[in-house]
Amino acid sequence: MLIGYARTSTIEQKAGLEAQERDLRAAGADKLFAEQTSAVGPRKALETAIDFAREGDTLVVTKLDRLARSVADACAIVERLQTKGVALRVLAMGLDTSTPTGRLMLNMLASVAQFEREIMLERQREGIAKAKGEGKYKGRAATARAKAADVHQLAAKGMTRQAIADQLGLGVASVYRVLAAAAA
Repeated sequence: MLIGYARTSTIEQKAGLEAQERDLRAAGADKLFAEQTSAVGPRKALETAIDFAREGDTLVVTKLDRLARSVADACAIVERLQTKGVALRVLAMGLDTSTPTGRLMLNMLASVAQFEREIMLERQREGIAKAKGEGKYKGRAATARAKAADVHQLAAKGMTRQAIADQLGLGVASVYRVLAAAAA
């Protein structure tokens, strides 16, 4: 059985998720698992897909970065799949771990992908440091502090912390921080 897995990092990437699902179906996926979550957080649909897979099945993804966040993560997932007798196929790379060559290529490509990400992050840090040195980088605007007056006004009306957060588009922890700062 071909088991498809699709993932995007945010709910705003709906078109990307739909494109992955389309490609997985076109590749012949019999069962599809999809989620919109960061690769660094819990990936419940991935866990469900791996649990669902049986010996002889193949887990199919469109791209390696939709499956794993690092070489170590990719290797751990492949190891779990191999233990169950399940292969991995990455459509964009024409990669299939049911062969020794496919397993070798996966490790090489995952290493290159991790290297590229680390180089990109290094350049990003250098750019931020340069911008800070020139006084051009201010960081992200503090959303909760900018809405502190609204938070206090709604709290005074007796709204719950969750209701305030929902209405203002803030996290509940941010609402608590704003109210705690005023109490201090």
